[in-house]
Amino acid sequence: MLKLETAYLTDPGGRSRNEDACGYWSSETRGCWVVSDGAGGHGSGDMASRLVVSRILEAFSADPAISSDRAVELLRGANDAVIHAKRSGATQDDMHATAAMLLIDRERDEAIWGHAGDTRIYLFRDGRVAYCTRDHSLVQNLIDAGYGTTEMIRSHPQRSLLTSAIGSAEAIELSVAGTPLKIQSGDTFLMCTDGWWEYVEETDMLCLLELASTPAHWLSLMSEALRAKVSSGNDNFTAVCVVVGSGEPTTTIIMPDSTPAE
Repeated sequence: MLKLETAYLTDPGGRSRNEDACGYWSSETRGCWVVSDGAGGHGSGDMASRLVVSRILEAFSADPAISSDRAVELLRGANDAVIHAKRSGATQDDMHATAAMLLIDRERDEAIWGHAGDTRIYLFRDGRVAYCTRDHSLVQNLIDAGYGTTEMIRSHPQRSLLTSAIGSAEAIELSVAGTPLKIQSGDTFLMCTDGWWEYVEETDMLCLLELASTPAHWLSLMSEALRAKVSSGNDNFTAVCVVVGSGEPTTTIIMPDSTPAE
């Protein structure tokens, strides 16, 4: 059975509050990792992201089934939770959040993932980017339609405008892997908010991965590179790394979502 090693890093950046949240639940056979980036104003963004993380982890730990349909169910449950919080009067803001979720079955050595918004999931394998989720954003749609190049994704003035987010009462666009991916020793997953990937390009991710001695060291190297590029007032940035290795599986771990800065 494959062994999984997890590391995470979250930082408020140049903001007074951290509206990112992350967390994971892992047993000897299955695991779930979640990263969310909230928005809404007046502090409701951190409420939205915490709701996304806590609702998905609670639901998965109660029934750790892994499939494409289950991934959709978990994301829709998070969407319902944020909508309910808004309708119950918990906030007067139109809070919403991104969601990136990774599910791993250690018995079958398979992974399923799903997302809404522009929080990304990368898979690094054999020294290259084997997979990256497609952002649900206006700029991504422009690129797909042939009105620009991929360089726009990090520089366009409207790069933060989303076409899908958790907390929408209308039809929500979810992207979920249609079939499980067979994972192998050496695979490295990176889940990160736009405040992270906007400043750490894929070539840098790969280069620093080769230099890193541990998953936590890799995140630290990337955060140093990020800080060297950002200006004052930069966005919150969060990343979760899951490295697949061989050996005995770890014991059950439950980690709540990260604590926002006050």
